[in-house]
Amino acid sequence: MNGGQDLGGMHGFGPVAPEADEPRFHAAWEKRVFGLAMAMGLSGAWNLDASRSAREALPPGEYLASSYYAIWLKALERQVQHHGLVTPEELSTGIASAPAAPVKRVLRGEEVATLFARGFPSDRPVPDPARFSRGDRVRARIIHPAGHTRLPRYVRGQIGTIEAVHGGFVFPDTNAQLAGEAPQWLYTVRFSGRDLWGDQAEPGHTVSVNAFESYLEPVEPVRSA
Repeated sequence: MNGGQDLGGMHGFGPVAPEADEPRFHAAWEKRVFGLAMAMGLSGAWNLDASRSAREALPPGEYLASSYYAIWLKALERQVQHHGLVTPEELSTGIASAPAAPVKRVLRGEEVATLFARGFPSDRPVPDPARFSRGDRVRARIIHPAGHTRLPRYVRGQIGTIEAVHGGFVFPDTNAQLAGEAPQWLYTVRFSGRDLWGDQAEPGHTVSVNAFESYLEPVEPVRSA
């Protein structure tokens, strides 16, 4: 999705200013939003990639004007309404007007520590061998999907080199649409900064991007005349 979240290479947003000793949460409501998002994500109504897609689907102006956890909250409000778990009136008033809609799972407080200690791995077996190997030159495909994708705009159409083969992982593009995990091989692809940014790039600068196999196409070797 070409949304407000895909800012790589764009000008006019000011420098990145890391906050020294930044806390996990700047306010109590942020912690509550994070807890709500985790609980609903584990309810079975949707998955991690669908949550990311919902955040990215916010109108760009609204996305860029919102704080990090405000984006999470706005996306969560959209998701619970879309899946029929609350009505707009219930969100507005904070009062349930009907019995709670059933979900596949309710996260209990005593489960949280064990679940998060175990993590949420997304590696999966892939039946076919990897199409590319370390050192292969590949081109990132030019795509403009209406739905979720993990391929940044600034590398699309550019040539890079495979520097790592990571194995099979859940494919976010289909998983976000609740259309199945469809695991694919995942690679790290290194791009020249000059190819991406032109002559103004820092000399010797490179950018490495994790890219799924369907994002890539082989680059045929140049043949001598």
